[in-house]
Amino acid sequence: MNKQDALEKLSSIKDQLSFWGQKIQNENVMSRIDELKKKSESENLWDNPDNAKNIMQNLSKLEEMYNSYTVCFKEFTDIEGMIENEYDVLQDMINEELLILEKKTEAWYIDTLFSAESDSFDCYMEFHAGAGGTESQDWASMLFRMYTMYLNKNNYKFSIIDQLFGDEAGIKSAVIKISGSSGSFPYGWLKGESGVHRLVRISPFDSNSRRHTSFASVYVTPVVSNEIKIDIDPKDLRIDTYRSSGAGGQHVNTTDSAVRITHIPTNITVQCQNDRSQHKNKDQAMSMLVSKLYALEQEQQRQRAQEGLAQKQENAWGSQIRSYVLEPYQMIKDNRTGYSETQVLKVLDGDIRHFLVAYLKFSNMQNKSKL
Repeated sequence: MNKQDALEKLSSIKDQLSFWGQKIQNENVMSRIDELKKKSESENLWDNPDNAKNIMQNLSKLEEMYNSYTVCFKEFTDIEGMIENEYDVLQDMINEELLILEKKTEAWYIDTLFSAESDSFDCYMEFHAGAGGTESQDWASMLFRMYTMYLNKNNYKFSIIDQLFGDEAGIKSAVIKISGSSGSFPYGWLKGESGVHRLVRISPFDSNSRRHTSFASVYVTPVVSNEIKIDIDPKDLRIDTYRSSGAGGQHVNTTDSAVRITHIPTNITVQCQNDRSQHKNKDQAMSMLVSKLYALEQEQQRQRAQEGLAQKQENAWGSQIRSYVLEPYQMIKDNRTGYSETQVLKVLDGDIRHFLVAYLKFSNMQNKSKL
């Protein structure tokens, strides 16, 4: 890169460092470190092992945040000075150091964007085919494959909670439960994927090889921990049981083990049929219902219910968050952030991180503009 490119990259790093430093200040990180250090030096610390472990983990996390920031900030000032005074002589070394610093600050900057209580929660991801029959059902299954490939590549675990196959191909709907290790932020990373996804391609189901537009929706909700109480009046629930569907053969369920629960006041419906036990399916469906009610409550508190579960967008033209165009050209573009990719097959194989990062940054800027 030339000197102008280096200065622009440095400016971007400066913005990220500024946000990082502001977070340290706003969260009183130094005061919390001092407080936790005093607790860690207490003679009675390990009388309560669980509390002691929590104290030490929090102390380590805060110290890592502060120490990493100070190291990166020093590297930033050193590189800034070299660009201004010695770029022509040390160009290769400066560019290399700049790229290394960019990766460090980018990783920490993204980590600071996960500030909501629910960001660290596991989550449910739902897929629903839009209008259009087989075309949309096939598109829903392509999205299912894209996200599950992303999950596998990034060491998340997932299990299929419910799945309804299409009559000819694809899926009509599906629900998966996603979990991750500490610090992996399953819901934080994926919450921006909720919405309608639009596909334009030459249909493999059209004998005349015409171009078709298909729609499918994705909805992501956090798995609520037992510590968070969501009051549900049993009188507000309608519980139906039915025989679960399957691909056939020996795995077809012969009892009414599948469960569908409708929350009458909100008209939210959840269902589960992945287990042969009706009791287990009911417990899983109740967990999903709590998750949706929690997400709905959070959206209402943020006065953004129109973007969440309270007012789901129509699964059709004009409401899409992202367009996947395979014909007559190849491009995937997010309609909110403006970020686009031309390597569509790579994205459909689960390489969606750039879209997730772009949305996290976009959402952060939107939240800051409302303050």
